[in-house]
Amino acid sequence: MIADFNQISHRRYNVLTGEWVLVSPHRTKRPWQGKQEQVAQKGRPSFDENCYLCPGNTRASGTTNPNYTSVYSFVNDFSALLEDTPAIEYNDGLLRAVGEKGICKVICFSPNHSLTLPLMEVSAIEEVITIWQKEYLALGSLEHINHVQIFENKGAVMGCSNPHPHGQIWAQHSIPIETVKKSRQQKAHWEKTGRSLLQDYLIQEINKKERIIALNNDFVALVPFWAVWPYEVMIAPKKHYQNITQLSLKEKGSFASILKEVTVRYDNLFQTSFPYSSGIHQAPTDGDGHNEWHFHMSFYPPLLRSATIKKFMVGYEMFADPQRDITPEQAAKNLRDLSKIHFTTNQS
Repeated sequence: MIADFNQISHRRYNVLTGEWVLVSPHRTKRPWQGKQEQVAQKGRPSFDENCYLCPGNTRASGTTNPNYTSVYSFVNDFSALLEDTPAIEYNDGLLRAVGEKGICKVICFSPNHSLTLPLMEVSAIEEVITIWQKEYLALGSLEHINHVQIFENKGAVMGCSNPHPHGQIWAQHSIPIETVKKSRQQKAHWEKTGRSLLQDYLIQEINKKERIIALNNDFVALVPFWAVWPYEVMIAPKKHYQNITQLSLKEKGSFASILKEVTVRYDNLFQTSFPYSSGIHQAPTDGDGHNEWHFHMSFYPPLLRSATIKKFMVGYEMFADPQRDITPEQAAKNLRDLSKIHFTTNQS
């Protein structure tokens, strides 16, 4: 049946959000005369004296970075959310607004300016995960923080303002709508079956093997059945964990290993430093148990046909439903068939 769907337009249901995506595989045959992105710059230095995030450099705020040698986190100098925001409310008929309190942090993955996750050692990625765990626990324990969002924007095409390897954490009082949707869907399944929705889904995907990219003892990487972005990937633990702090040392190593494998395959796809937005969805920190939650990490990369042609979310996608041009099965096969060794490894 899936083979038939590789040829015809159809809609797919997202069990995690309750939404639909339109799939139009025949659209890949159309000629492209639209915008082409610039290929990511190659060969960055390991230290850039003009980089605000390199060790020992002074940031735009006037603060000087320490000479850090591993992962380094600090409060964002230009935070979108602030801790001292007043708790004000505005209600005027259909017009409503409330003050939103929060904390934004920057996580420098490495002191080496030239690296990205696929070029880092697995042990170094484990250190990044350790910081994610510590920040989720520390920020989530604050009384006014009910949601902690860990994410990375990689590449200029994704709006990344600095090429130094880094991600961000936004912790806030309210729970964002995407998390609300996923909480609702997972809770309904949990109350009906007593099982994790995502764990049941992973079991089905592992049995089918069609959309699996990588597997290890503890984690699965796959293109979701309902993927929106051309080469969208989800990484999730096989066990039912609500958040990343529940991982054992061994499982943290498995997470780091599959993170590296997925991002290496990304770079190898079009032999470029592959841009994406990635984020970890996990249980809110509002004090409820959230037994239904199963944490997962999603990658939303924009590239469609090459290193220079991207997917634009415009027109129908903005006014109706998301739409994709290649099936998740085709995308998974393209990624699965790639080498796990980075394409630059043998370059002099």
